[in-house]
Amino acid sequence: MLRAVIFALLITLPIPVKAETRVPNTQAQISLSFAPLVREAAPAVVNIYAKRVVQTRVSPFASDPFFRDFFGDSGAGRPQVQNSLGSGVILSSDGYVVSNYHVVGEASDIRVVMKDRREYSAEVVLGDEASDLAILRLNGAKDLPFLALRDSNTLDVGELALAIGNPFGVGQTVSSGIISGLARSGKVTGNARGYFIQTDAPINPGNSGGALIGMDGALIGVNTAIVTRSGGSNGIGFAIPAAMVAQFVRQARAGARQFQRPWAGMGGQTVDADLAASLGLDRPGGMVITQLQGGSPFGEVGLGVGDVIIAANGREVNSPSEMLYYMTVAGIGAQIKVSALRGGAAETFTVAMIGPPELPPREEVTLSERDVLPLLRFSNVNPAILSQYQLPILPEGVVVLDTGPIGARIGLQRGDLLREINGREIIRPREALRAFQDARRSVSMVVERGGQLVLLRFRL
Repeated sequence: MLRAVIFALLITLPIPVKAETRVPNTQAQISLSFAPLVREAAPAVVNIYAKRVVQTRVSPFASDPFFRDFFGDSGAGRPQVQNSLGSGVILSSDGYVVSNYHVVGEASDIRVVMKDRREYSAEVVLGDEASDLAILRLNGAKDLPFLALRDSNTLDVGELALAIGNPFGVGQTVSSGIISGLARSGKVTGNARGYFIQTDAPINPGNSGGALIGMDGALIGVNTAIVTRSGGSNGIGFAIPAAMVAQFVRQARAGARQFQRPWAGMGGQTVDADLAASLGLDRPGGMVITQLQGGSPFGEVGLGVGDVIIAANGREVNSPSEMLYYMTVAGIGAQIKVSALRGGAAETFTVAMIGPPELPPREEVTLSERDVLPLLRFSNVNPAILSQYQLPILPEGVVVLDTGPIGARIGLQRGDLLREINGREIIRPREALRAFQDARRSVSMVVERGGQLVLLRFRL
C-alpha cells in the first residue's frame, strides 16, 4: 500500500526539465524570443561620444533684461565645448560606421565605444546635414562585428522590429515594436525633404544613430527622430531606410567628400482630392509636375508640366520627397523607370540620373576688404548651387556663398538670395557688386530665406 502511495505522488509531482538552450532556427521559434537575435546584432551597435567647439557671444548687458533686448548677443566671442551622445552601427569589418549627422557633424573629437568596451577614435569621412547621416571610419579597426543591410523596399507594415542604442546614456538598450508606417515625410518628421520608416519601438535621446533591425538580423534603418511632447518616446519614431545608408557607404568608399544627389530639375506637388478632380483623375495619388528646368532629365525624355508621376522603379510615388528618395538611392549614373499619367493614359519613361550641372557657369564675386561688407562672396544661381543650398528652381538670382566677417554679424546666412540692396532690385552678381560699392555708411537689404523675405539693415 505504501509503495502504491509513493508511486502516485511521483506521477503527480512536476518533473524538472532542463531549459532549452538551442538557438531558434525558424521564424516561429525566433518570434518566441528576441535573445538569440540580440546576441548576434548587439555587438555591432556602438556608443558615440562627440565634442565640438562653438563660439558663443556674451553681451556685457546680458544680465539686464532691458538692455539685453536692445543689444542681443553682440558681445565678445567665447569658445564653448559642446558634448553629444548618440549611437552608431558598424557596417563593415574594417570599421565603417553609420550615425546621425546631428550626433557627429562638425565634431572635433569622436570616441566610439563598443559593447565589449573596446574604444576607438573616429573621423567623419562623409556627412550630409540634409539627410542627417554621417559615415565614420574607426582608426586602426579590423575584424569587427557588423550588420548587413536589408533592402528597405522589401519592408511591410506590421513586421516586427528591434531598436538598439544608448538612450539617455544608460548603456546599450534593446526595445521592440513593429514597422508602423513607410514613406513618412513632411513636417511631422521634422524634415520635409526626408523619407522615413516609422516604428513604435521606443526611441529616446541617445538612440539617435542606433540600429533598427528586422527579424533576419539585418539593418533596416538608422533611428533618427521622434514625435514627442515630453522629450521621451510616445511610440512614434522614425528611421532613415537602409537603402539610403547603402548609398552613403558606396560614396564614402569611393572617396566622396560631399554627398551627391541626382538632379531632377523638376518641381512637383502632391495630388490631393481637389487637385485630382481638376486633373480629371478618379482618385488622389501621385505627384504632378509643376516646374521643369532647361536640361532636366525628366524633360529630356518627354515628361512635361501637368503630367502626374505615379511610380518609380515599380514603387508608388505620392510626394516630391518620395521621388527624391528613389532618385537618391538609385544614385548618379543609374536609370530609373518612371510611370506617369498624361491625359489619363499611363506611359513609362526611362530617366537617366545625372548630377546637377554647372550651367550657366558660376559668376562668383568677392567684395574687397574696403567695401561695406568685406569679403562677402556671392554668385549667380545654377542647378549645382540650387542643389547645394536646397533652393527652389529659379531662372535667375544671386545667392550668398560666404558671409564674410561682417555679414554673419548682421544676420546674413549662406544660401540667402539677395533680392534688393538699398532699394535696387538684384538679379545678377554685377548688379549686387555695384550696389554694395555705391553704399556708404548704411545698407538696407531684402533677402529671401526659406521662401520668406527678410529685411536686414545696418549702419557703419
